[in-house]
Amino acid sequence: MLRPFIRFACSGLLVVPLLTRASLAAATPDPCTKIAAQFFVDPADALTCLKSFPFNETLRQNILSVVSRVFDFYTFEDFYLNSPAPYKQSTTDIRAEIRRIESTQYATDYDFNQDLYDFITQMNDGHTRWFPNCYMTFENVLPAPIVILDTGVYIAPNSVELLNQFGDGFSGFLAAKGSDWERLAGAEVIAIGGLPVRQYIDKIAGTVSGNYLNYNNRVNSVVSSYRISNSGFQQRLGDHAIEPFLKQTSLNFSLIPVGSTSGKPENVSVPFVALFGGNGFTDGPSYWANNCAAINTTNGAVITPEGSLQTHPRLARASLVDSAAIDFPDAFLPTLTPTNGSTGTIKSYILPGNKTGVMFVGTFEAEFNQFTVDVEAAVNQFKASGVEKLLIDVTNNLGGQLCSGLFLHRYLAGAAFELAGFQTTSRANPLAQKIVKANVEKGLSGTYYASYNWLFPSGKQMPGYYNYNTPSIPFSVNGRDQPTSQRFLDSCPVPSVQLPSAPPFDLNNVAIIGNGCCASTCAVFTSVMFERHNTKIATFGGFSDKPIEFKGSAGNQVLEWSELDSEIKTAGLKDDPLAPPDLLVNGNMRHNWRTAYSFLDETTPIAYLTEAPQYHFRYTKDTYNNPENVWTFVEEVVLGSG
Repeated sequence: MLRPFIRFACSGLLVVPLLTRASLAAATPDPCTKIAAQFFVDPADALTCLKSFPFNETLRQNILSVVSRVFDFYTFEDFYLNSPAPYKQSTTDIRAEIRRIESTQYATDYDFNQDLYDFITQMNDGHTRWFPNCYMTFENVLPAPIVILDTGVYIAPNSVELLNQFGDGFSGFLAAKGSDWERLAGAEVIAIGGLPVRQYIDKIAGTVSGNYLNYNNRVNSVVSSYRISNSGFQQRLGDHAIEPFLKQTSLNFSLIPVGSTSGKPENVSVPFVALFGGNGFTDGPSYWANNCAAINTTNGAVITPEGSLQTHPRLARASLVDSAAIDFPDAFLPTLTPTNGSTGTIKSYILPGNKTGVMFVGTFEAEFNQFTVDVEAAVNQFKASGVEKLLIDVTNNLGGQLCSGLFLHRYLAGAAFELAGFQTTSRANPLAQKIVKANVEKGLSGTYYASYNWLFPSGKQMPGYYNYNTPSIPFSVNGRDQPTSQRFLDSCPVPSVQLPSAPPFDLNNVAIIGNGCCASTCAVFTSVMFERHNTKIATFGGFSDKPIEFKGSAGNQVLEWSELDSEIKTAGLKDDPLAPPDLLVNGNMRHNWRTAYSFLDETTPIAYLTEAPQYHFRYTKDTYNNPENVWTFVEEVVLGSG
């Protein structure tokens, strides 16, 4: 079954839509009626519907006002004027791009949103994205995901087993298109879209993937790979094979099918299938009303005393948004018996020989106390079974609760290691300074800006009356002044389990496995393990002749648009000239709100500190979709099985 990581379906009170067929003199017949009440949709028909809403200047000005003023809080803005090596590809003049989009003539609302979406995506910071829900109701699936193996690039050999889980509607749609897609599984790929396959992957990594600064990490996002979530093991199709912002109808391949007698490349056109995941509709006006107009959760609201967190800090989140993944067919699941603590987003196992335990941390999104209980349960069973070595798999970990990542570090390092995270700052722009001042004056504790959330760099709790934005700290990047807050650490709840007094495993016998798509809280966790303990890290995938990093997007906290808007409204500053307006459409402009600074260089954000793993391996046909084989390989090669 398809289990999208993002659900664009919306619920809540609808506001009066700004765009309707009557007011916009829509074409007749209404192109949206053709695809109403369908799940599997021809992408050409879906695009015709999406492009039927004319460009609207009022909406452009509203959206760009929100986007521009959210960027005022974006911690990395001025880094982009001249991104440091090896991240030059991400260099962007953000304000110039906003001015360009403000002056460009667009035929449709879709075209405007696509341009804005692409510009922000190509900054390659998954913490900072524009998501227009109106045009992200479809996930456009190509039944030919690719993998990079030690011998070349191939259509994923297990693609038939994966994609047949969509059911008869999916395969029937492709059959009606005359596509014999199943015979392509395992084929060697020579070219895609008229480009040699490596150039094509470069193109997708440079223009579509968007979540990671490092090039080779984005390459791993292009291709198919395994991950886990609450539902269990899954396989990402990869950015090549799924479009969250629908654009294409088909894609041409040059490939050599398995069993080819000639060994010569064939040219094959593979159709996309658009899967609808939004709110139901019957025509254009109802599509807009149900999927495009702002709803009661689009914008923020004043945080009431009942909704504030008076007993402990408001827990920070650092996470990415990803496209869909498909459940593993049974044949590809680990054969090992899960240990205790494996009911949520941690799946733990003991490898044959009882020397090595594996903790697959699929995400840090789990509720904090449950996460701590699961970690303790797994480690206790490891110790009781005589396990001496530990592998932590963070493949495709998109982050989550920051305190969960800091807890895992402290649990592995022992209770004596008290300061588990990095020093951080937020941007001290004029509106941010007003927000902190209002938090202090009103004694707020349920906001993210409240000083109650933070510790001084010494580890001492920051009192609620302390204004950490006044005075601000001078900070210059690429010749631009970007004042920051004073430095602080995260304040986390007391865990529900007791921390071990000493490391439960010799840290020389701990290794971390991943594919570089380890973002946000995952990046913080792996970086602190690497910088403070020189933990062994093995990263798989990408191109073997290009450098790869073990971490992906490495900010320190994300605020969604509604969260930032709530901070502004709770501070009583929504009418301030610097405050962004409410969005008139159902969208989200998220941004990286805090920066973490490396222990190795406390003037450099960890996001811009190149940190390579000690080991870089290529996937093989036996390991690309088989975590158990990856674990046994790493046990032998990295930790030694003796």
